Amino acid sequence: MTDAPTSSSSLADLWKARYRQPPPDGALPENVVVRSLMAHRSVRSFSTAPVPQGVLESAIAAAQSASSSCNFQAWSVVAVTDPQRRARLAKLAGEQAFIAQAPLFLVWVADLSRLEHVAEAQAQPHVALDYLESFVMAVADTSFAAQNAAAAFESFGLGIVYVGAVRNHPSEIASELGLPPRTVAVFGMCVGHPDRRHPTAIKPRLPQSAVLHREKYAGGEEEIPAYDACMTRFRTEQGLSAQDWSTSVIGRVRDAAALHGRDRLRTELVRRGFELR
Repeated sequence: MTDAPTSSSSLADLWKARYRQPPPDGALPENVVVRSLMAHRSVRSFSTAPVPQGVLESAIAAAQSASSSCNFQAWSVVAVTDPQRRARLAKLAGEQAFIAQAPLFLVWVADLSRLEHVAEAQAQPHVALDYLESFVMAVADTSFAAQNAAAAFESFGLGIVYVGAVRNHPSEIASELGLPPRTVAVFGMCVGHPDRRHPTAIKPRLPQSAVLHREKYAGGEEEIPAYDACMTRFRTEQGLSAQDWSTSVIGRVRDAAALHGRDRLRTELVRRGFELR
């Protein structure tokens, strides 16, 4: 059996792993950054080794180097290493054991409280913070920053996995982390050394023809059956149930119960100080 592609593999090999088909005609421009990004895989089994000193701070510097709407920098991140707190967060976030296993758990927070403080410190109004646009901007800023950090961690040879289930119980998460009003945990991120006994593979994505539209939106729904077959083969290779992509996503959008508590998110956001006008 050949080794799985890594960030040191050629871009063509990574392309084949990501799309399960050869790259387009013509040489792909080799680039160490793109190779690292294309080698991404979600890691849910971690060794006990700690995150090396200085890596967290370097990753946050990368996060703060991301684009920010109006330079608002409307995000914060809480780094959790205490095993007992990680265990409590794991219980709140869908009882996912790898949250407690990973040596570092980051909770990425959309944060309008800082902007509120800046305005109030100078006795100025902050009405715009009550509008949906400000919340969307904060979530976008948080996402840009987190993805930069994820890329940085992976460049150091670490593994990560995002955890959306911190939105299952936003008030309880806020209480655990001491989050002030006008803040909310958007997602978590486990960080650590991948457990080599449980390797993970590059998961195939939709073909570019389904997502890349030139000049005008062009649909791409005709690509889905082939992708369903591709994902079924991938899951079988990984020892998982033979389920296609369509079945998986339909199950997650079928009804409110599929949101695992996140159907109450708007109500919780209002409680957290986001008026969402």
